Parts: sequence; C-alpha cells; structure tokens
Amino acid sequence: MKAWVVKELTHPSNLTLSHDAPVPNPTKSQVLVEVYSAGLNFFDILQAQGKYQNQPPLPFTLGAEFAGRIHPSSPIPQGCPYKHGDRVFGVGQGAYGEIIAAEAYALLPVPEGMTFEEAAGLYITMPTSYAALVDRANVQKGEWVLVHAGAGGVGIAAIQIAKALGANVIATAGSRDKLALCKRYGADHALDYRTPGWQKEVQRITGKGADVIYDPVGLIKDSLKCIAWKGRALVIGFVAGDIEKIPTNLILLKNVSLVGLHWGAYTKHERETIPKVWKALFELFRTGAVKPVVFETVYEGLESMPAGLQALETRKTYGKAVVRIKRDEAAAEGKAKL
Repeated sequence: MKAWVVKELTHPSNLTLSHDAPVPNPTKSQVLVEVYSAGLNFFDILQAQGKYQNQPPLPFTLGAEFAGRIHPSSPIPQGCPYKHGDRVFGVGQGAYGEIIAAEAYALLPVPEGMTFEEAAGLYITMPTSYAALVDRANVQKGEWVLVHAGAGGVGIAAIQIAKALGANVIATAGSRDKLALCKRYGADHALDYRTPGWQKEVQRITGKGADVIYDPVGLIKDSLKCIAWKGRALVIGFVAGDIEKIPTNLILLKNVSLVGLHWGAYTKHERETIPKVWKALFELFRTGAVKPVVFETVYEGLESMPAGLQALETRKTYGKAVVRIKRDEAAAEGKAKL
C-alpha cells in the first residue's frame, strides 16, 4: 500500500512516498480502517523530526487523525460496535497511509450528513476546545472569552463552542482575511494580535478584561495584561514555538488561574470523561451550533501531504486542512440519485 513511512527522522518535506508499505497487522483490540481522508496537524511535522512528545520507534507511518470505513478484511474485536464498511473517524499512528490499524475504542461514527473531509479533523480539535472551555475553565453564559489564533483548527472550534455556551467572544488572528473568518464563525470582535497594544482594546471592549483566555499559541504572558479578576488562562499549545516563562506575580495580582489542557492524556488519567465530552459535541453537531470548518484547499491524494503540511507550517491555512486519500464514491452516487 501507499504510505508516508518515516525511516529516518527528518522534516516531512524530505520524505519519500512508499508504494510498497506493508498493510498494518492489527492487535486483538484493533480494527483496520480504509483511510478516505486524513487531518493535517502541526505535531506531525514535529514527530517526523523526532521533536514530539510521543515518538514511535522507527520506521513508522506518519499521521494521526483520519476518517474512513472499516476495511472488509478487518477483524472485529469482541465488543466493537462497528461492522465492515461502517463510516468512522478517529486517531491512531499511521493516518498518512491507505490503511491504518486503530484501537476500536479510539473510533467514533461519522455524524450523519458529514463528509469524510469534515470528520477527519474532528477527533483532536473539537474535544480539545470543549474540554478546555467546559471541563477546565467552566465558561459561563455572559462571560468574555478571548480566543487566540481564532482562525486555526482549535480556534474556530473554541469560538463556536464558546458562543454555544452563551459567552461573548473576542478572537485574535494575524491577517485581515483570518479576522473576517473569525467573525464569520461567531466571534463578536476580532483583533490583530500583531498590532501593538491590542490588550487595551480587549479592556475597552469588555470593560474589565477577559474572563477566559484560550491560548494555543504561546501568548499567555501578553494576555495577562487584559485578563479579568479571577480570570482563567488556558494553556492549549505553543504554535509560536517558544514555551513561555510566566512571571507568577502577574498570576497573584488578579487571582488568576493558569490551567493546562492535554486532551490526549484523558485516555490515561480520566477516560470516563471522554464519552461525556463526545456526547455533548454530537448534540452540538446535530443542532448545527458547532460545525467543522475545512480549509478551502483539500489536498488531493497522499502525494499532496507534504504540500499540505508546508501550508500549515507557514500559516497559510485556516480551520482544518485535510488530505483526501480516497473519494467517497458511495456518497457521490447517493447525491447523483437525488
């Protein structure tokens, strides 16, 4: 099968697409999924270079998020709710391949009416934002939420979820187009974080500062200048590249709570919370309050994966960038009949 196999640690742009990679051998708890679409993630770039916190032994197939169908030859573990051909999305090691072996518990059914391209980017971004805002920050109706990198995958998810919770949202982004995108998906206000003194504008809009800071970038220190009394600052990630050093006196002065969110660790430490989060999200999908946002360029074929990751790395994408590995002919036929 075709797959992006990392044989030596290097930047993804230096990888060569394998055309004879072996089909994964599933364990007793895994199923084989035929990958139709794969979500592009910044951590894939780090993992290929050996710079990520989760590093599989060499050689390994790159990619984590995917959507597809249970493969016709897949074993079905005892207790697995899926059958051959079922549409699923999930996470595992090896999404940038035509077939992936994934833990059955790490799969969910593709929501009704959702495409594989939309579903491929759900598994990490949506629960990350929901768990951060609800489980960690306890966002309340009427509060002000400041979402950094609002046009990114987790950012757009956070904007929509915060609005569904009844919060007021200020989003930041680094271009006029991305600021407009933030407002299109629900932000009440959008600010360019490259403009000096943007914190004063947050203070002016809110009258007190933001109650919750949602930061996947690395802007906590700057954001503490415009956080409200007893505000909660959520550490989501460090897309900017540097891990911040926070002056703790700033946390003390406003009774601020500095809160981390590592959604992937819930599997190990708090697995009982995972189905609760997904139940809430599926209801938001059903009502249309929250929708997946896929970048306008869908990267066609596995061959396009490096171009997609390059666009992601250089911040040329918005929402969720995905690679379409196989077209959903069944869906196309259904539309044609209509």
